[in-house]
Amino acid sequence: QVQLVESGGGWVQPGGSLRLSCVSSGRTFSRYVMGWFRQASGKEREFVGAINFSGKSTDYAESVKGRFTLSRDNDKSTMYLQMNSLKPEDTAVYYCVSGNVGGVPGRSYEYAYWGRGTQVTVSA
Repeated sequence: QVQLVESGGGWVQPGGSLRLSCVSSGRTFSRYVMGWFRQASGKEREFVGAINFSGKSTDYAESVKGRFTLSRDNDKSTMYLQMNSLKPEDTAVYYCVSGNVGGVPGRSYEYAYWGRGTQVTVSA
């Protein structure tokens, strides 16, 4: 059974930084694309970014490009999302996802496995 467990969320002031982690278990981590989605209160879930199985290819939503960086450590079965220059509009529950397709897909239906989410709150 595949499990994804997020950590690292919390409260931060605008302009601050957080690093989210996602630990995967239940299958060979290094074979699969990983990503993040987020959902703010009262809004639809949206794509944040994805990283391919090797870590050599990434894609990001326009709203986070230049501020967020994805990485992965396949030896530790862990993916990271470094979030810098955070804005209040980044406030959301962030979900770790794992997919069975190639590349770096950006649609939620392309990801078979989802974590429970971690809350990120950006406010003064």
